[in-house]
Amino acid sequence: MGRPPLNIDIAKKDQHQLRTLLKSGVQQVRVVLRALALLQLAEAASAPQIAKVVPLTPQAIRRLGHRYQQAGLDGALYEKQRPGAVEVLDANQKQRIIAMVCSDPPAGRARWTVRLVAEEAVKRKLVPQVGRETIRILLVHHDFKPWREKNVVRGGSRRGVHREDGGRA
Repeated sequence: MGRPPLNIDIAKKDQHQLRTLLKSGVQQVRVVLRALALLQLAEAASAPQIAKVVPLTPQAIRRLGHRYQQAGLDGALYEKQRPGAVEVLDANQKQRIIAMVCSDPPAGRARWTVRLVAEEAVKRKLVPQVGRETIRILLVHHDFKPWREKNVVRGGSRRGVHREDGGRA
């Protein structure tokens, strides 16, 4: 015995919005698939029938129909904003670590490494604890690459610079 058919009444103005959305420019694939499935639901097609045409599972189509009934068109087409992970470092800690990296490395070290930055940040009590990956991401966001041998800025661009003997540099 199969499931009962979905009785989802999609408003005419929502159907018009769906058709307009499908005719408009670039959209996310998932939004287009959901719009196609909703239009099929408006024509009283069953979830397994829609799943043969639209690459979604019947269960996903049923959930989509229920989301439309509960949250409306936008709730069905688009996903809720997710909070994401809590930041490990606050703004003050980030600034202090960046300032530390801008200074000279500890005695006996030629340059900062990600591991050294993490160890020194804890040793100097800038943060209670911090992982290497957190430090690496912080440095990359600030366009620092202290693990490189030298970050020397040379005068002028190498492209188009000619040597005195007439050759290209």
